[in-house]
Amino acid sequence: MRILLVASAFNSLSQRVFAELRERGHTMAVHLGPDPEELRAAVRAHAPDLLLAPMLKSVIPPDVWSAHTCLVVHPGPPGDRGPSALDWAIHEGAEHWGVTVLQADEVMDGGPVWTSARCPVPPVGKSDLYRNEVADAALEAVLLAVERFASRTYVPQPQYGRGWRVPDHTRPYFDQSLRRVDWAADPTATVVRKLRAAHSQPGVLDELLGGEWYLHGGHPEDGLRGVPGELLATRAGAVCRATVDGAVWIPELRPRRRPGGPATFKLPAVLALGGLLPRLPEVPAPPTLPPGRRTWTDLAYREQGPVGFLRFSFPGGAMSTSHCRRLLDAYRSACDRPTSVLVLGGGRDFFSNGIHLNVIEAAADPAEESWRNINAIDDLVAAVLTTTDRLVVAALGGNAAAGGVMLALAADDVWCRAGVLLNPHYRLMGLYGSEYWTYTLPRRVGEAAARRLTEQALPVTAEAALRLGLVDRVVPSTPGDFGAAVGGLAVSLATSGRLQERIAAKKAARERDEARRPLAAYRAAELERMRRNFFGPGEPYHALRSAFVRKQPVSGAPPQLR
Repeated sequence: MRILLVASAFNSLSQRVFAELRERGHTMAVHLGPDPEELRAAVRAHAPDLLLAPMLKSVIPPDVWSAHTCLVVHPGPPGDRGPSALDWAIHEGAEHWGVTVLQADEVMDGGPVWTSARCPVPPVGKSDLYRNEVADAALEAVLLAVERFASRTYVPQPQYGRGWRVPDHTRPYFDQSLRRVDWAADPTATVVRKLRAAHSQPGVLDELLGGEWYLHGGHPEDGLRGVPGELLATRAGAVCRATVDGAVWIPELRPRRRPGGPATFKLPAVLALGGLLPRLPEVPAPPTLPPGRRTWTDLAYREQGPVGFLRFSFPGGAMSTSHCRRLLDAYRSACDRPTSVLVLGGGRDFFSNGIHLNVIEAAADPAEESWRNINAIDDLVAAVLTTTDRLVVAALGGNAAAGGVMLALAADDVWCRAGVLLNPHYRLMGLYGSEYWTYTLPRRVGEAAARRLTEQALPVTAEAALRLGLVDRVVPSTPGDFGAAVGGLAVSLATSGRLQERIAAKKAARERDEARRPLAAYRAAELERMRRNFFGPGEPYHALRSAFVRKQPVSGAPPQLR
């Protein structure tokens, strides 16, 4: 079928739906933006059989939905209506939630239902939930709805029918009055729930050190105490703030936009506060957590027999210069341990999206910070590529893009969860790319496929990546079970009879490749192009980065589909 995907943004869910339907042979086109006339023009240009809206904040005009079937993905179960479905679900402590595919009509979220799917609600942030459990349920529902539409025999059910267990439940926008934290009264569990319901947008508006800030992310801390509301400590760029019965770690802050001022963006909390931050102790995370201990860390290492697990989880998957250097130090320490397999990653959300564009945007000299950041991540990738005394597995429980994909490709094996989406390209940010991609990507998929992936700049599903050779294993697990599944697979790998043979073959292959062309030559050639991107006059990177971090909307087709 010809399907026109209509969305407010080409976000993770829109990309996943686009890629999955395209793989199934449908002819896909994409239109972004709220302008009704532009949407009408897109419908005329593409003449779609079906309009599908996986993430839409605006209203489809009546003349469009009355002339064409328009299916809307609502992140709530049948009967749920309103713009803040996930916010309410987390706020009310729902253990299970759902996704509904309904037909657009005159009642917002009230049209006939084509299908729905259920999902659990684990104790994670809203954006994590949306990218994982909700996205899995949404894809299940979309694929069935499209199949039903294609059959031309299915009749969608009206929402007011007897078949629905959930009655009409229309709820208002979840505004800041509902999110406000009362530091003098709210216990840690309540504060964390409010922060999770606002992550990563819109954040919780609060007063801090004489200014107004949106708080992004929240993790409980039970070992630090203080006067409720006061800042207690820092850790890896985050700040710890006291509650009435404990404390919470807040990794990121965003200043409130001033009237008439430019859009603001999230930064690591310590960096955002800058000179406003009083002198606080830097409290490192304990190397191992005793049972029941609650705290936050973005880096953790553990061992299970002959396997080491180095897990990292940076907000939004972005890796600043500091993130890269700390991860490199942790990687080197892990390589000093007597293990035969090292698993890198394994968390449930983003693996990595490469360099930290927000930190770069906030730097006094963004070009210089870009250069520092790309060299720091290159150092990390080089360490992985030159590890020849053990096997390294990159375990992707969540999405990866740009340099994050190339970091994964430096490993010997790449394992990813079935719902993962990869974007192995840099072009949309006006960059040539580094992280040794000119060595690792063609080595895996061949020169022609490498060129196609980087130039077309389209999302790749896990199954498509497996067929291409981009990944080695797709793990069919839920987001929450991915870490355990990877652990079992890694132990099996480490105890297999062929392990030492594989390590020896890897070492020999690295020596042959180095003799043919040194890794330093790949890096130098890539960085020569990147230096031009960062420092050259007229390069689009700085304008594209600024628009990206400030979330400036894109209208029409996404850049990669034009």
